[in-house]
Amino acid sequence: MGMSKPKTEMKIAGLKMKNPVMTASGTFGYGEEYAPYIDLNQLGAIVVKGITLKPRHGNPVPRIAETPCGMLNAIGLQNVGLDVFVDEKMKFLRKYRVPVIVNISGDTVEEYVEIAKRLDGVPGVSGLEINISCPNIRESGLNFAQDPKMTSRIVSAVRSATKQVLIAKLSPNVTDISLIARVAEDSGADAVSLINTFPGIEIDIERRRSRLANFTGGLSGPAIRPIAVLMVWRCFKAVKIPIIGMGGIMNAEDALQFIIAGATAVAVGTASFVNPRACIEVIDGIEKYLKRHSIKDVKNLTGTLSG
Repeated sequence: MGMSKPKTEMKIAGLKMKNPVMTASGTFGYGEEYAPYIDLNQLGAIVVKGITLKPRHGNPVPRIAETPCGMLNAIGLQNVGLDVFVDEKMKFLRKYRVPVIVNISGDTVEEYVEIAKRLDGVPGVSGLEINISCPNIRESGLNFAQDPKMTSRIVSAVRSATKQVLIAKLSPNVTDISLIARVAEDSGADAVSLINTFPGIEIDIERRRSRLANFTGGLSGPAIRPIAVLMVWRCFKAVKIPIIGMGGIMNAEDALQFIIAGATAVAVGTASFVNPRACIEVIDGIEKYLKRHSIKDVKNLTGTLSG
């Protein structure tokens, strides 16, 4: 007889997931956009498109450019705003038995805190992912996750404002991402998610202009996956809290690399643009791998990289 169905359930702090696969913020809308193509209940968790206090129109078009191994995006945090999200989008998401993690963004610490307070206790919201890895410090053009002191300040402030599971989304554009992960842990984060995109530019050589109206964008897709896996491995050695790995996951093999490197869970992003069923295929592929290697529980695979 073959091995019985392996266990794929897990917990990130108080957040229970039926499997380790979630959607990456900004690539899955508010869930409604993908509901015609997959059963949302099969997902480990849904991380929704980033939410700000007020609605944002985002950057001018064109704001997506394809690259040989991925894509550049400069969406500019377009979203419906907190009120519409709570009143309309959450009404749809509550129909499903899947944890909903809300990615939140702001220009100031105070905006993050306000959003966190207003989401605390909203039925159906299972956790918050603090997006501190976009250019959201107007004065310096940096992002919070590039500065240990700012990382500590914002994570501590949001931690004091909410009882929700708190995830800090980190930037790869730092000298030592494990240092920032430790700061997030020490400041009260329940988990860290990494990595966000790398800045890049795609040039139209005939016009000698950028293909993006915003000039630069964030690079995602298969090109960044090996770097992302390395950063997850470094953070795994540095922190005790769970790590959610992301960056160029196109299939189960990619996802398994993150888990073996130290990720408790993974998030699928760019792949969903080319294959709406990518998350489901990753879930199925992980289960097949566990069976093939007689691993009874996916938790036993985390951080098993040798050498």
